[in-house]
Amino acid sequence: MNSRNFFAELKRRKVYSVAVTYAVVGWLLIQVVTQVFPPFEIPNWAERLVILAIIIGFPVALVLGWLFDFTRHGIIRTADLSSDARIDVSPPADSREKSIAVLPFNDLSPAKDHDYFSDGIAEELLGALAKVDGLRVAARRSSFWFKDKEAELNEIASKLNVGHVLEGSVRRDGNRVRVMAELIDACDGFTLWSETYEREMHGIFALQDEITRSIVDALKLNLDISPPPASRSTEAYDAYLHGLFYSDKSTEDALRRSLEFFQRALERDPKFSRAWTGIAKAWLWLADAYVPPLEAYPKVRDAAVRALQLNDEEAEAHVYLAESKRILDWDLDGAEAEFNRAVEIDPNSTPSNYFIAALYAARGDRDKALAYLNRTSKIDPASLWVSNFACELYRYFGLYGEAIAAGERALQLDPTFAHYGEPSLAALYREMGRFDDAIALYKKAHDFTGRPGFGLAITYARMNRRKEALQTLEAAIVGWGYRAGDAIAHVHVVLGAHDDAIRELERACEQRSSSLHGVGIAPEFVPLRSDQRFLSILKRIGLEPEKLFAATAP
Repeated sequence: MNSRNFFAELKRRKVYSVAVTYAVVGWLLIQVVTQVFPPFEIPNWAERLVILAIIIGFPVALVLGWLFDFTRHGIIRTADLSSDARIDVSPPADSREKSIAVLPFNDLSPAKDHDYFSDGIAEELLGALAKVDGLRVAARRSSFWFKDKEAELNEIASKLNVGHVLEGSVRRDGNRVRVMAELIDACDGFTLWSETYEREMHGIFALQDEITRSIVDALKLNLDISPPPASRSTEAYDAYLHGLFYSDKSTEDALRRSLEFFQRALERDPKFSRAWTGIAKAWLWLADAYVPPLEAYPKVRDAAVRALQLNDEEAEAHVYLAESKRILDWDLDGAEAEFNRAVEIDPNSTPSNYFIAALYAARGDRDKALAYLNRTSKIDPASLWVSNFACELYRYFGLYGEAIAAGERALQLDPTFAHYGEPSLAALYREMGRFDDAIALYKKAHDFTGRPGFGLAITYARMNRRKEALQTLEAAIVGWGYRAGDAIAHVHVVLGAHDDAIRELERACEQRSSSLHGVGIAPEFVPLRSDQRFLSILKRIGLEPEKLFAATAP
């Protein structure tokens, strides 16, 4: 470890804070001892002993500060940052590398009915800027989190860890488009560049390139933009932006609407590879939550393959193909190869880093999983999706301090927890014995979604409230269209009904449940680790039990 990394590690482990605090408190104690002991005729040797103990305790405090974090939830061992886990991540905003967040553009159209278009323009600019060497771009989910929120520029820059912000507006009236864009230095609030453009719709691709070039020039970077494909029609592009808008929502209706728009884009331009990627994305998010895996994932695979046949540089398509290999074929090596290809094409993509982190975690590659998780959190710091996932992964590896931070961040990002999963923070509270907090959070999510979750049933089971656990489990089964066997197995294993748990895991294998690969590292399944039937299931789906158990050992 070089000196720069060593001092950074001292800061990460809060050793500086411990040293300063100990020095101040120690000095005060010495003052008290030297002033109080003499009047009470306490021997001088006692005074010297106390002072000597304070001095000797200083290096001990530094060692403890290095090894442990003292949190409001107790003493938690500080996570090591192994050399294998050190993947380059986004540098801080005050480094020499330029950084930018592209905020969603405002829709100024007369009828205010082109929100999809203004969002799409901003996202296209974000995607173009993300390809610029030397420019770090905040991920879409994080920058778009500020949409319709009253937030100061310095708050946005701080939360997204960027030095520059691009904002603007779009006004579309018939075939005419007016785009206003402004590049702002987040450090001093000054505008570096601003411009207003008016174009016909058919010139929208050239306009995006022009704006991108202007931003790059203002930041004094180099850029080589490839011209847009000549065959891509503006009608296809408009339909694609519609599909993209709906595919970023979590409801079944929105996801199915996105499929209609992506298909419409392909009808107008059959060679529009990104429309196929959009179809793969929509089916992936429909899977498990609304559609059985065996119905959805073949469609994910078909769309991803079609996208890559048209353009092998579609990073997201590689991600979705990887997921279909993992789930349908249990081909974890093939999935890893596709994920690595996605990261190679777009190293700053949230899906690329997120899904490969999940794969490495499921396989018991702890260091790689944590490294990609850290990278994902740096790229997408204001994403509810990422923070919730981070909380879950940290819990699996027993890193409760990090898990609490990620889970509470997710809760701050959206207190209603508006998505179709369950809050990982509630599962963490359960593992920590904070059952009332877990129950309150599960019920809060249920009140919003209207769909009872399995997590509450597991919590009741952990509390030995068997009757309530079974009633909640039944409500969860009835409340969901598709019911993953491994989700039900979670409850049975905690209740001690191991035969029922194994039966549901076998059913999950038949279903090709996408979450099945997580049972090897999930703490709820520890009681089954000596069961040969459980070990057989893990091996069947491509996992190595010994490696998994070692990775999650206390």
